[in-house]
Amino acid sequence: MEFSQQTPQSPEIRISKISRTKRCTDVVGTLQHMQKVIGAKHFAVLRLIGQGVPSARRLSCTYSSWAANAGTEARLIVEAYGEALIAHLDTSMLPVFWEGRDAGCAVQSPNLLSFMKCLPVRCLATSGLAFPVRLGSNGNGYVVFMAEHLEVASDTVLDMHMRAGQLMLDLLAADEKRIQPAEALNEREIACLQMAGDGCISEAIADKLGLSVHTVNAYLGTATTKLDAVNRIQAIAKAIRLGYIR
Repeated sequence: MEFSQQTPQSPEIRISKISRTKRCTDVVGTLQHMQKVIGAKHFAVLRLIGQGVPSARRLSCTYSSWAANAGTEARLIVEAYGEALIAHLDTSMLPVFWEGRDAGCAVQSPNLLSFMKCLPVRCLATSGLAFPVRLGSNGNGYVVFMAEHLEVASDTVLDMHMRAGQLMLDLLAADEKRIQPAEALNEREIACLQMAGDGCISEAIADKLGLSVHTVNAYLGTATTKLDAVNRIQAIAKAIRLGYIR
């Protein structure tokens, strides 16, 4: 990957070649390293789902450090800035930032803030720095880092933007890798994932499908393994992208 800046206002990421497909554990490790370098408290990967007009597209959280609260935290970001982030992705590759609602929440990057897109402040509890990536119709989105206060050197911002592009390229390559027949999801696994994606807990899924809770959890576990996901939330997101569920 190469990073070039044709003008001060229009940094551009160019992908020189496709790297080998990484496993999810490698991706998480990369995100954790980037989080540490930036000094952030949390990270998230928001990928653009859908095509066409903005109203037909949405941002979906693929990876995050929020664990059990991933759905809630991602929803807060999308509700606050989803439309603005999608619109920005259509027109610019400049990094995006916002500042949290408390007076002490800020994003600082000497000599570079003027070349970033600032979103409305005080909408969320934490500040955020988001790196946009465009890789075609299925590879667009943001790598986001959040903390109450972020102070990042200019050269670090540029390096992290390059790393974000490579990370999204790895995710795209993983998506495009065909699932072998032995790894394909079966009907029960798909049904359990669909209901879990609709917000049903294991007990409710078991009741509706006439299965035991243990069996439902087993189906969800095997589906997560087949999809090379780190948890149920990521498995649902990947199943949506691969067309298994809606």
